[in-house]
Amino acid sequence: MEPRGWCTPIDLYCERADASFWAEPVNALSNGAFLVAAGLAFVAWRRLPERDWPAASLIGVTASVGIGSFLFHTFANRWSLLADVIPIAIFIYGFFLLAMRRFLGLGLVGGIVATGAFLAASAGFPRLWAALFGPEATLNGSVGYFPAALALIGVGGLLVLMAGREERVLANRKNRSWGGLDETARAARHETGVALPHARGTLLLVAAAVFATSLVFRSVDQAVCDLVPIGTHFLWHALNALVLFLCLRAALLREGDAARAALTPSPRAGAPGPAAGSR
Repeated sequence: MEPRGWCTPIDLYCERADASFWAEPVNALSNGAFLVAAGLAFVAWRRLPERDWPAASLIGVTASVGIGSFLFHTFANRWSLLADVIPIAIFIYGFFLLAMRRFLGLGLVGGIVATGAFLAASAGFPRLWAALFGPEATLNGSVGYFPAALALIGVGGLLVLMAGREERVLANRKNRSWGGLDETARAARHETGVALPHARGTLLLVAAAVFATSLVFRSVDQAVCDLVPIGTHFLWHALNALVLFLCLRAALLREGDAARAALTPSPRAGAPGPAAGSR
């Protein structure tokens, strides 16, 4: 008799040929990429001049994504499916909230409202997609991740645009705010209003490009079984780990050289830097 309830077997990927624990060895072991991403981000976090607990929480969630996905690609049943998808959802909406507050400067209430709106839009997106392209066009379950990719593009693009606008303001000597600033103040404003948001936005746009590529590999896994017996889902894991690391790197960026050195090791990595805000 086959197991039922929470232990009902689930077979979603090309590599799995039976219900045994190691039926998906490549898919299972490729989740180690998430642990590597979390470890590298933790090293960067430790080098910051202050303790950034929201980012630390997301680093922990990144590790749990790898653990949960490993459980799903080994046990492959209903309870392990939840262990797989719940940490992913926590990271998506947790990072969105952090981005609204830290990157776009929204208050706590505004950030929560924006995140709630994003969650509602994400929940409704698969139904909209099905209405436009038909209920069979699920792309191997990848459609539900499209809103996250669009959010990366939207927030990243907005940050780059904001940085460009501020740079034009600072470059215009006729601008009243420019004339009222000395060189030190202008340099500080350039750092906070141009360099930092541009760096964060660029990282998010790169993450969006990598995420889009990973979605392609997730979507074609079943379609390429005859050509690639192990499928392509393991590339979704590897590339997604990079996406999460890029998001964490954007969250860990700070003003000044010390924090940037914390993300790119150099002889100045231990130099003191400004304390971060509470966001």
